[in-house]
Amino acid sequence: MSATLKAALHAQALAEGFSAMGICAPDATPDTAGRLAGWLAAGHHGQMEWMADRVAWRGSAAALWPAARSVIMLAEVYTPESDPRDVLGMPDRAAVSVYAQGKDYHDLVKRRLKRLGRWLIDAAAKMGEAAEIKVFVDTAPVMEKPLAQAAGLGWQGKHTNLLSRDLGNWFFLGAIFTTLDLPKDAPEVSHCGSCTACLTACPTDAFPAPYRLDARRCISYLTIEHKGPVEPELRALMGNRIYGCDDCLAACPWNKFAAAARDIGYHPRVGAPELAELAALDDAGFRARFAGSPIKRIGRDRFVRNVLYAMGNSGLPALSEVAMRLTADPDPTVAEAAAWAVSRLGG
Repeated sequence: MSATLKAALHAQALAEGFSAMGICAPDATPDTAGRLAGWLAAGHHGQMEWMADRVAWRGSAAALWPAARSVIMLAEVYTPESDPRDVLGMPDRAAVSVYAQGKDYHDLVKRRLKRLGRWLIDAAAKMGEAAEIKVFVDTAPVMEKPLAQAAGLGWQGKHTNLLSRDLGNWFFLGAIFTTLDLPKDAPEVSHCGSCTACLTACPTDAFPAPYRLDARRCISYLTIEHKGPVEPELRALMGNRIYGCDDCLAACPWNKFAAAARDIGYHPRVGAPELAELAALDDAGFRARFAGSPIKRIGRDRFVRNVLYAMGNSGLPALSEVAMRLTADPDPTVAEAAAWAVSRLGG
């Protein structure tokens, strides 16, 4: 019965819009706790104190929900239609990570997970089995990438993101924990070989070694998670990237097999806006502009700080006047970033 249910679940997952599905046991990643502890001990999490919270749950999916007997991992593709690095050659424009250019993936993936979870409960009931579920998408102490590798969806590449021979590396992960004991899939192994394309593509040398990320040097971390001023040596390397960074993902050769995004919610709404336009946003304007976008969560001040760093890196003296207007901004980090930009532009 469980094999029949799994096959039906897989078909339903694809019908819901997911690109791939795999199943593992909650205790299928025994080395996760040790790797996490070493990463935290090295301080590679930076200001992300939440990574150290509930570390026992992060290190073991079995500890998070002891009643769970299966973890259903699902992939949802958001592959861009063009190379996201093209905008890096447009100094007056802002580079926004592909995943943040459409609607907030948390909302899109979670709705799909909930629908699939309800379907699973009903399907199991028709077969005489009672099922409980919990759904997660990047909002709980769940180490999705190791679980996805254990479930056979792909492997963690040297850039620490998940890769798939069928999907490339442009996809989100969602998880359904269930009390049902479903057949498990074979784990995937690394197919990176000797390739180092993702490592050499990093503008800030954020990878101290293959398969290890020092978030404190990662542009995605610096533009999204880091509070306060960024070190001048790092902000000078950020270019016009104002929210996230796609360089290591875009450099991966496995993307030649990437599947196209299926949900129109991932189609770009943000694009490559002008830096001058973004710098003029006040709090209300920022909230209105990025309603329904993951960008909204960093707030106006951190966002404008990033825009000013991009201005300072632009080499365009015309932007000096725009930056000058923000040197008296109420937020001290924004004001400092504005003064830095003006000094870089010769103002």
